[in-house]
Amino acid sequence: MPTAVDIFCGSGGVSQGLRSARWKVVAACDNDPTASATYRANHPKTKFIEGNIEEDATIDRIVTKVGTQHINLLVICAPCQPFSSQNRFRGKDDREQLIVRALAVAERLDSDMIFFENVPGLASAAYRCVLDEVRNKLSYLGYALSKPMVRDAADYGVPQRRRRCIMFAAKKQAAVDAFVRSDVRVPPKTVMQAIADLDALGAGEASTRDPLHRARMHLPIAIERLRRIPKDGGSRSSLPAHLELRCHVGKKKHEFSDVYGRMAWSDVAPTLTTGCTDVTRGRYAHPEQDRAITLREAARLQSFPDDYSFIGNTSQIAAQIGNAVPPDMVGAFVPAFKAALMATKR
Repeated sequence: MPTAVDIFCGSGGVSQGLRSARWKVVAACDNDPTASATYRANHPKTKFIEGNIEEDATIDRIVTKVGTQHINLLVICAPCQPFSSQNRFRGKDDREQLIVRALAVAERLDSDMIFFENVPGLASAAYRCVLDEVRNKLSYLGYALSKPMVRDAADYGVPQRRRRCIMFAAKKQAAVDAFVRSDVRVPPKTVMQAIADLDALGAGEASTRDPLHRARMHLPIAIERLRRIPKDGGSRSSLPAHLELRCHVGKKKHEFSDVYGRMAWSDVAPTLTTGCTDVTRGRYAHPEQDRAITLREAARLQSFPDDYSFIGNTSQIAAQIGNAVPPDMVGAFVPAFKAALMATKR
C-alpha cells in the first residue's frame, strides 16, 4: 500500500482523497485546533500532530511519528491566503515562507515524491522569488520540480470551478515527466448531480436527517431579494431598484455580479470560500430555493462524503469546507502519482 504524509492538512480533504484510493496516510499535521479535531474524528488511524510547522519541535514530532516507514508521497498544501489576489498584504505576508519551511519535513523524511497545491497566485511573477527558493532547496535535496501548472477541480470530478496551482517533485526527472504526462481528467459533475436529492428547505429550516443540512436565517428583505432573482443561475441584475443593496447603488450591473447570485443546476458551482453559505459573499444561493446553500450542500460541492464528520460551530465548519482541498480532485490524481512512483523505481 503506498504511503503518504499530509502537511497543512486542515480538515483532511487530501487525506480523504488518498484513503479513498487505498493509500495509507501515515501522518498529518495542522495547527488549527478546530480543523485538527475534525481531522482526528475522520482519520483515527493516521498519526496526527497538532503544531506549528515553523517550530523545530513540530517537525521532530512528525519524523518521530513516521518512524522507520518509507514515505512515497509528501503533500504540502501551505496556506493559500498569502498568495491570494484578495490579500491586502501580498508580498508582505510572513506566511509566504511556510511553503519553504515545509521543505524541512521533506529533508527529514526523504519521500519519493512531493505534491504541492495552492492558489494560482503562487505562480505569478510576484512570487517568483518564493518559487525560486523552493526550486533551489529541492534541487539541493536531490529533487526535480515541475513547472507550476494551473488546474481546475471541475476537470477532476469536483462539481465546482476551483482553479489551483499544482507542482510535483520527485527524485528522478522521469517521474516528474510521468506525472506531467498523465491525463487524469474525468467527466464533469454538475450542481444537480451533487445536491438535487437533498431535502428542500426554506430559510431557517433544518433537515431532521442531517444536522449539516440546515438553512441559515435570512432577513425578510434578503428573502424578498432572493424571490426576485430568477431560478437556476439568476443574478442580482434582475433586482428592482428598491431592492438593490445600498453598497451597489450607482454601480454597474456586472460589478459584484455574483453577490446574491444563484447556482445553476446544469453547471458546476463557483469557487467555494469560507463564506460559502452567505449570499452576500458570492454566488451561493440555491438554484431554486430562496436561501443560501447549507453546510451539507457546500460539503458535497467540495466532494466530501456525507459520512465525513465536521467539528465546530457553523462559521468554523464553513471555513473548514471552504479552505479544503477537494477529496475527489486528489483522488483523480492518484493514477498520476502511481505512474510517477513506477518511474522512480526503474
